[in-house]
Amino acid sequence: MDIVKIFGTNLKKYRRELGVSQEKFAEMCGLHRTYISDIERFQRSISLYNIQKISDALGVDTYKMFIEENSQ
Repeated sequence: MDIVKIFGTNLKKYRRELGVSQEKFAEMCGLHRTYISDIERFQRSISLYNIQKISDALGVDTYKMFIEENSQ
């Protein structure tokens, strides 16, 4: 299991479901657009604090960010 890939994939999926750009989403959670881009491209590992900020901005329970698509 590649947790960075799972999280990044779920972030992209839920962000697109909200219908917002990376830039708008970054504003929503108080992070930089390139940081969000790096996560979605599996280039960055993130802190628990930022995981919570992202989940809150998405309106998604945090644990769902770590569930693989085919496991849901």
